Amino acid sequence: MKAMVINQYGKAPMRLAEMPTPEINEYEVLAEIHAASINPIDFKIRDGKVKLLIQYKMPLILGNDFSGVVVKVGKKVTRFKVGDEIYARPRKSKIGTFAEYISIHEDDIALKPKNLSFEEAASIPLVGLTSYQALHDIMQLQKGQKILIHAGSGGVGTFAIQLAKAMSATVATTASEAGANLVTSLGADKVINYKKENFEAILKNYDAVFDTLGGQTLEKSFEIIKDGGKIVSVSGRPNARFAKEYGSGFFKTLLFSAASHKLTALEKKHHAQYSFLFMKPSGEQLRIIADLIETGKIKPIIDRTFSFEDAQKAMDYAESGRAKGKIIVKIK
Repeated sequence: MKAMVINQYGKAPMRLAEMPTPEINEYEVLAEIHAASINPIDFKIRDGKVKLLIQYKMPLILGNDFSGVVVKVGKKVTRFKVGDEIYARPRKSKIGTFAEYISIHEDDIALKPKNLSFEEAASIPLVGLTSYQALHDIMQLQKGQKILIHAGSGGVGTFAIQLAKAMSATVATTASEAGANLVTSLGADKVINYKKENFEAILKNYDAVFDTLGGQTLEKSFEIIKDGGKIVSVSGRPNARFAKEYGSGFFKTLLFSAASHKLTALEKKHHAQYSFLFMKPSGEQLRIIADLIETGKIKPIIDRTFSFEDAQKAMDYAESGRAKGKIIVKIK
């Protein structure tokens, strides 16, 4: 099969290569991939920034979510059959959606939302699961609570705003002038122009912050959180709490604790809870998300679609930071 691969960690471009079609075990299906999407985790994996959490063998096929069609099922697969249209985020040890085929455990799969094209469906799994696990599982966001969602016009942001509104929360978000109309159309109650305004000087007593940027943006987020509030980040540093939950050994737990000491100090100072989110695949949660999409509560936001051969151009465009919504790679 054709696939986009890297041969080593670093900034070198992906290359189109012939790779073996994956074998499946008794609990997996073989899916023919129709479309995949670009996500920031693709750059982090390529650059070796998640090596402490997971090591990959080279050559490595990048890509972390997709939509497609089941073409083969393992002997003990019970929920899917050949011909099913599916969408999924494969588990971290089995990534590789910038390819014509992928083997994937049935627990990680859900039927594609009926009202979406393959390209639209491919935009959902990673950002959908990330947002759901942040807002529902960790924050346990309640009706009427106030949440700040950073980078509202990005891939995660556009989904998270819609999910927060579906959960009846009040939503503030940061965006540029170019993204203001988009985030407002998705339901954002307050839009802060991050190029001209400082969110920490405007907002106060928020129940939750969902951070996708890290760095100073994450640190300043503690200034707006109320006592007992929760901050979830996908771009900040993992802390000791995450290391223990993830099952890291003593050395890595110590390492994460030292690296996140500033965030731990901010937690204590502001009486808040900080969580690093390393999203888990879940077919069950994708089924919940599909229902939200099919009932019109959430819609996909796509910026641009690239051909399979132009997957590297899609990565370059994603890294430019100019995209509003998701970037799709059309494979079939």
